[in-house]
Amino acid sequence: MPTELKVLALAGLLQAFQFLLMAVPVNLQMGVRYTGGNRDEQRTPHGVPGRLYRALNNHFEALLLFTVAVVVVVLGDASSPLTASCAWVYLAARVVYIPAYASGVFLVRSLVWGVGFGATIVMLVSALT
Repeated sequence: MPTELKVLALAGLLQAFQFLLMAVPVNLQMGVRYTGGNRDEQRTPHGVPGRLYRALNNHFEALLLFTVAVVVVVLGDASSPLTASCAWVYLAARVVYIPAYASGVFLVRSLVWGVGFGATIVMLVSALT
């Protein structure tokens, strides 16, 4: 299996872990009556649970583009040490992104996000050359 696909599988597992990491504090904050209900009344979590919620949603968005990059690289037979390294950089950035976002430290989250995004773009550009 190409490295990029392995990293994509790991990114999927990270997504599942991130969901669980977010669900516990959000359920504690919002209450099971709300989270287990029909949610006709829209409420959003705040503080650390809110940041974990937004970090999860951001990973859904980032994972979409990363999946496109992996598919293009693998199906285009463009896998290389560069694309494999970029895949690992993406995954590492996503792992670091969770505590960076949860901590709320100014600009750290954005810088970490930029590393993962940049690695994904390099994969796409590399596949086209």
